[in-house]
Amino acid sequence: MSNTSENSPIERENADAQSVAGSNTSPAQAIPPTAPLNVNKEAQQVSNVVRKKLSGFVGFANLPNQVHRKSVRKGFSFTCMVVGESGLGKSTLVNTLFETSLYQPKTLPELGSESASTVGIENISADIEENGVRLKLTVVDTPGFGDFVNNDSSWDPIVTSIESRFDQFLEQENRVNRAKLNDNRVNACIYFIQPTGHSLRQVDIEFMRRLHTKVNLIPVIAKSDTLSEEEVESFKRRILSDIEHHNIQIFKSPVYEQEDEETIQENQEIESKIPFAIVGSTQTIQTPDGRNVRGRSYPWGVVEVDNEEHCDFVKLRQMIIRTHMEELKESTNVLYENYRSEKLLAMGVQQDASVFKEVNPTAKAVEEKALHDAKLSKMEAEMKLVFQQKVQEKEAKLRQSEEELYARHREMKESLEKQRQELEDKRRRLESGRPLTPERGATQSTQKKSRGFLRS
Repeated sequence: MSNTSENSPIERENADAQSVAGSNTSPAQAIPPTAPLNVNKEAQQVSNVVRKKLSGFVGFANLPNQVHRKSVRKGFSFTCMVVGESGLGKSTLVNTLFETSLYQPKTLPELGSESASTVGIENISADIEENGVRLKLTVVDTPGFGDFVNNDSSWDPIVTSIESRFDQFLEQENRVNRAKLNDNRVNACIYFIQPTGHSLRQVDIEFMRRLHTKVNLIPVIAKSDTLSEEEVESFKRRILSDIEHHNIQIFKSPVYEQEDEETIQENQEIESKIPFAIVGSTQTIQTPDGRNVRGRSYPWGVVEVDNEEHCDFVKLRQMIIRTHMEELKESTNVLYENYRSEKLLAMGVQQDASVFKEVNPTAKAVEEKALHDAKLSKMEAEMKLVFQQKVQEKEAKLRQSEEELYARHREMKESLEKQRQELEDKRRRLESGRPLTPERGATQSTQKKSRGFLRS
């Protein structure tokens, strides 16, 4: 019979394992052909896997592609709020931004019709798609803001709406089943400023002061084509000065480490345009040179919406949609977490800082031993203090008892000495033959008492 037939099944498996390991397995690590029959087969296979080394392309560089595919399948959502007085072009700007007819042409109200006396909240949703990427867009409109003679507290319905969306999301997080979370939080608030050319009005300042901690504020100068270039630049400086003076936080492009120079320069260009001077239009106008552009036609020329020399619409669209839509959503999460913390703390919910903290078992054991030793030391010190107090109290009682005994001893000694003297005096009287009569003073006092008794 050949040698191959004489080998046992375990020996043949060992030989196969050596051939699989190849050059990565050292002679010391190789399984000997004469391994005992009780060797665990599974342990041999695990050891072979551990000894393998990674070489060439592994594949985790494809993680961004996997996230991309998952995100495209799931789709995206974005909620944008527009706030401003009527007639500043909010509807036109939204239609221009997303190149869709979210807002239908508005009709003039009939004469004698009653207008609303409070700020309303209207939601307009649409599913749009571009190059296979689906976006669920929700626009929150606030008709009536700033349209009244008295605009005090006109921002309250808006603040209430934003906070109620936070509360709804918090309630969904506290559910047992959180497989599907409906996120309707406001990711960006485009605030339209009247093109007065002077400075921010009081209602503008109060609105931004009350909302900058709850939503990403993006101030824009509406209908900037009514101002000259010099007036626009001067108006921007005054607006930024007012914002800085009142400590109002507006959304700016985040800065990341190891960012390339092109992205940094692009973010700086966007930030230099804040507040954005915008012009909105969905109409196609033919320029004098024969180009068809979106814009507005005036007797003195054509204002092109997509021309950066005419307005900042391109930079606004670039920040909100093309480059920083995810940053806006991440910033919304930060604002929500701050609101959630304040809400839970106001409800009396406390958070243990050690929860979800990764702890080294050895370090934890050392820390627990140190705490135990400290506790023992504290108990020992307390016991010593109690013992000392008890000893002091006992010593004080003993001293008091000793003083009382000394006082009683002195009294008894004095009494005995007095008795001794009296007995000694009586002995001398007896020896001298004198009668034991009371003293003279005592006899006279007795006689006076008896005489007084007789006279009475």
